[in-house]
Amino acid sequence: MSLREQKRYFEILKKYERKFNSNELEDYKMLVKRDKDDEDLDKLSMQRLIELHEKYHVNREKKNLDFLFKKPSEEENNSNQ
Repeated sequence: MSLREQKRYFEILKKYERKFNSNELEDYKMLVKRDKDDEDLDKLSMQRLIELHEKYHVNREKKNLDFLFKKPSEEENNSNQ
C-alpha cells in the first residue's frame, strides 16, 4: 500500500472515530500516531486499518437518475394528443 492510500483511509475513518468501541479506538489511535510519525504501516497494521474502513465506511451505490431528465419520446407525445 502506498502512503497516499494510507492517508486516505485515515481521512475517511476520522469521521467515524466516535463510533469505535474501546478496542478499536485504542488501535486506531496507535495507528494514527504511527502515521503522524510518517511511518509506513506494516502488513498487519494496514490490514487492521482496512478492516475498520470496511466496517464503518459504507459505500452506497449512486442511483442512476438519468431517466428523470430525459425528454419524452415522440411516440409518447403522439399518443397523448
